[in-house]
Amino acid sequence: MKLVKKKKNKKFNYKPRHYQYDGEGSPFAIKHKFDHFRITVGDNKGLKNKFSTVKQDLKIKSDRNTKLRLWIIIAILTLIFLYIIDFDISIFSL
Repeated sequence: MKLVKKKKNKKFNYKPRHYQYDGEGSPFAIKHKFDHFRITVGDNKGLKNKFSTVKQDLKIKSDRNTKLRLWIIIAILTLIFLYIIDFDISIFSL
């Protein structure tokens, strides 16, 4: 027995006045920014298929410049941290 019914959302069939369909899809469609770069997005049925596509996505080698830039940033942040805590490097010399 329901005393309070849930309110249904209104659906609108909006078409712009001067829109011409080119066959490539609606320019008003909402898509994720990086979907065309990843293979893990799509119709993956089942848990096994999802894991296999993720594994394939990880096997793809990323850009070498990105890895180099990451290591440079990590090294600079490490040196800044060691400078802040006044780390003495002379303990490594004989």
